[in-house]
Amino acid sequence: MPRLLLWGAILFVVLTAIASLFVGPRAITPATTLTALLDFDAGNGAHLLVRDQRLPRVFLALCVGAALGAAGGVMQTLTRNPLADPGLLGISAGATLAIVCLIAATGQINIGASLWAGIFGAGVGGATVFLLGGMTKTHDPVRLVLAGAALSIVLMTLTRVITVNAEAHVFDQFRHWAVGSLQGRGWDVLWPSIWLTLIGGLAAVALARPLDALALGQDFGQSLGADPRRVWFAAAAVIVVLCGTATAAAGPISFVGLAAPHLARHITGPSHRALLLLSMLIGAALVSVADLAGRLIDPAAQIDVGIMSALIGGPIFVALARRLKMSGL
Repeated sequence: MPRLLLWGAILFVVLTAIASLFVGPRAITPATTLTALLDFDAGNGAHLLVRDQRLPRVFLALCVGAALGAAGGVMQTLTRNPLADPGLLGISAGATLAIVCLIAATGQINIGASLWAGIFGAGVGGATVFLLGGMTKTHDPVRLVLAGAALSIVLMTLTRVITVNAEAHVFDQFRHWAVGSLQGRGWDVLWPSIWLTLIGGLAAVALARPLDALALGQDFGQSLGADPRRVWFAAAAVIVVLCGTATAAAGPISFVGLAAPHLARHITGPSHRALLLLSMLIGAALVSVADLAGRLIDPAAQIDVGIMSALIGGPIFVALARRLKMSGL
């Protein structure tokens, strides 16, 4: 990967994050923002807004985007499907069902509690899919995808049954989360998300060489020293951690995990080390830009990041798909 391109991507992400601190229902000048960061005054409303709302929101956008980008890159190699999305393994559906059960049981949505409930649901969903579709001698990716699709249908059906029969306010709170939003996320959600994204991202990069070998085919990869069963298990665990964290923290966000690896692969080629690192950068940039665009278009209402990511990522992916041959990895 050219160093100039890498530093350019990093600079773009940093500038987008900085701009996000200024924009919102209440405009805050760069000078006030800088003062809030360097010389915080608890009695200043603008300082509280920057520190307690906008700063964690900016970092969470970066975490969510990076997690989805890395999960998408691993997912597309694991399934040998260039159209694979991290939600394909039933992870998003598992997280959604767990959070709906939490809302229905408590009658309200607690962002901090929903994070852990979502991660638990994502883990159960991903583990179930792997047990149903991945525990075979041949490690057929088609079997894994079919198991994920089938489980997702079952879990989403259960989710609809719960929401339809729940009280109106439960459905309203779930609907707000299901769109995909970063609003109201504070430090209690950010810190676990940072650590889980860091662990998952490092684990994904550590799998780069085995994934390179596995991408050549299971027989050839095994001759190079990569144990397909261990690689599949480790890769599935990485996807569960990354996608589960992103979904639990911000709700389902589409196209980022699909488009980011495609854009990265077009630049870096098939090497997974460079591919995953750039996928994380591109994913972070896409979510940050989507969140910033939603606040710029309507500062008062703040269009949810899930809607904006689909509006931005969809056309990017369509344009890329028209230029590139949709071949296997």
